[in-house]
Amino acid sequence: MAVNRLVLLNIFILRCCLASPPNFVLLFADDLGFGDLGCYGHPVSLTPNLDRLAAGGLRFTDFYCTSPVCSPSRASLLTGRYQTRSGIYPGVLYPGSIGGLPLNETTIAEVLKPQGYTTAAVGKWHLGVGANGMYLPTRQGFDQYLGIPYSHDMGPCSNLTCFPPDVKCFGLCDVGKVTVPLMLNEVIKQQPVNFIDLERAYSDFATKFITTSAKKNQPFFLYYPSHHTHYPQYAGPGAAGKTLRGPYGDALLEFDNTIGNILRTLEQTGVINNTLIFFTSDNGPELMRMSRGGNAGLLKCGKGTTYEGGMREPAIAFWPGTIGPGVTHELASTLDILPTIARLAGAQLPKVMLDGVDMTEILVNHGKSKRETMMFYPTDPSVMYGLFALRLGKYKAHFYTRGATHSGTTPDQDCPVWSVLKAHDPPLLFDLESDPSEYYPLSLIGRPNLKDVLDRIMKVKRQFEASMVFGESQIDKGSNPDLEPCCNPQCSPKPKCCQC
Repeated sequence: MAVNRLVLLNIFILRCCLASPPNFVLLFADDLGFGDLGCYGHPVSLTPNLDRLAAGGLRFTDFYCTSPVCSPSRASLLTGRYQTRSGIYPGVLYPGSIGGLPLNETTIAEVLKPQGYTTAAVGKWHLGVGANGMYLPTRQGFDQYLGIPYSHDMGPCSNLTCFPPDVKCFGLCDVGKVTVPLMLNEVIKQQPVNFIDLERAYSDFATKFITTSAKKNQPFFLYYPSHHTHYPQYAGPGAAGKTLRGPYGDALLEFDNTIGNILRTLEQTGVINNTLIFFTSDNGPELMRMSRGGNAGLLKCGKGTTYEGGMREPAIAFWPGTIGPGVTHELASTLDILPTIARLAGAQLPKVMLDGVDMTEILVNHGKSKRETMMFYPTDPSVMYGLFALRLGKYKAHFYTRGATHSGTTPDQDCPVWSVLKAHDPPLLFDLESDPSEYYPLSLIGRPNLKDVLDRIMKVKRQFEASMVFGESQIDKGSNPDLEPCCNPQCSPKPKCCQC
């Protein structure tokens, strides 16, 4: 009770001292691994602005997304609910997908709108387009949107320029589909997108949104889900060839440059001390791309798997004068961002089953987390198999393990797709504090304390799975080529004619 009173007092004092409700900037990287940033140990990554956030803010060591692939992870981030509840499974949404994030799900933007917030999204949406754009950000609580509505590899790219002066994109990407469009709100502005100028357009959009909001003294929420550092990497002249890490490093630097522009704008408009900036990533690195795919650091495997490398992410919270610099080892998740923002903004929580918890005590006091567990679903969750893994405190139990195409090419034979589904009874049990790499399963023989831990884990698993109601799969609704965004919808033959 004393701790709760302290948190409430801090929030009361915080609100009294602020001239207006706090602003929120949510930065979301794509396929960025736990070991990809300099502040997380990479020896040559050039990310001065993210490093500044880490040095002046709170850096998390035990922060998780909810899925090792894009769409379901984004659904959980914006709704505070596991993807199984909203139906964003199995796998990801595609340009012609019939389904999308259901409109009865409540996003962070929709939580903030009744409090007078202006909202904008810029970058990769990947939660559906649908008929007449019914699933776009502008239908999900965002006043403005500029971006590609799905992954930028979901269209042919071999003839597109990814680096100046005319370096073509690496690989073919998805052939037989429309080229990727750049959309402004619900209108296609450019198709195919110009990768060389894309980040500049995003930066200009984001900084203009902040400036306009600040001039109006209106609280704002900016959501920037970047395409960086997803394959195929790209970068404009401000970052191309500027790092020691090749195309991946250049793409990461370009993302960091935009973060720097956002920070400068927050400073120039005088609102940085009234703004919470939160950074993390959607899932682990795509190791199948080798040096172009990112790095999980000391964690096992990467994208597509429920090992730590697939779902444990770098995360940083920055708020000058409110969040003191430091490192936290408390357990936290993308699920927790919505409840935290709602509390700080004085907004009502959605009246649905939420899986997130409020992180204010961690952020403001560097205190304890309300989160005791983290659930690990595979890319194709089902009632039949349930959870693949569960973390309780420092212990993680694997009930099933499986490799993934996304995590191929690594020396670890547990990571590639040919590491087929294995059931573990008893579960594989790891102490993530002493063994974050998941190398050494703990033996239960002669260790009654570990048997007690496993009994608790199994009890939590049963209770959680009993409470989980799977939403209708949006991805199983299939695809319709006629739904693929085309700037000239009456043209022929498609998809080649969709250019403007």
